[in-house]
Amino acid sequence: MRNSLLRAAIVLCALTLLDACARVPITGRRQMNLVNEGQLMAMADGQYDEFLGANKVLPASDPRSVMVSRIGRKIADAATAFLGENNASDRVAGFQWEFNTVDDPTVNAWCMPGGKVVVYTGILPVTQNETALAVVMGHEIAHAIARHGNERLSQGLALQLGVSTLEVAAGQDRTMTENLLLQSFGVGGALGMLAYSRKHESEADKMGLVFMAMAGYDPREAPRFWERMSQGGGQSPPEILSTHPSDATRMRDLEQFMPEALKYYKP
Repeated sequence: MRNSLLRAAIVLCALTLLDACARVPITGRRQMNLVNEGQLMAMADGQYDEFLGANKVLPASDPRSVMVSRIGRKIADAATAFLGENNASDRVAGFQWEFNTVDDPTVNAWCMPGGKVVVYTGILPVTQNETALAVVMGHEIAHAIARHGNERLSQGLALQLGVSTLEVAAGQDRTMTENLLLQSFGVGGALGMLAYSRKHESEADKMGLVFMAMAGYDPREAPRFWERMSQGGGQSPPEILSTHPSDATRMRDLEQFMPEALKYYKP
């Protein structure tokens, strides 16, 4: 009887894991998302509103906000159309794209599950032009479509709590769970999660190139943008201790993937 129950439990676990597996669009990588995406988007909405309330958001009429929203909409629309044509519309089911610009000198941008995007004014002097900003926004939009936040959160919950549901995690330690959410979205990791994160960054680079190309932006601007980022000053940490690939690695990978991205570029 005990052996029968054990076999049944193993089969149930295998079916659960198989059901959680999916393929990321464009790259085809298999991924595992153990957290319900709808629930994750609902929690992300709350965190997003809290962030906006605590930061100086530029008005919608500000030229910088206008540019960010215009680029974001074009890329999101192009990506959504592509997913629809390739039977992958579930990737953006329930998404409500929102693009905000905050007055902050930090060189940063991020996107939460459900399409909640923030661009910091500090990155605009580095992008210098609309196409380079499309590099950044295509990358962030790719993170949401690839459900990287779900993957990172799933891994984090398993490592820290040994659970796979947000209800249980929040019940045990809500503050820790909220911090883990922000880290998973890139708003903030232990060393054990860094390689996993670098894989996501490289995947978002490739997907972002395709999405920006579909929206009519020349993907060949990407290596030039990252070259400027690498010259921004300051001491970069060794790649093994960074959540992002080194600038040299990133530019090399972008150049190698460029022929594929250019297939989608129609000026």
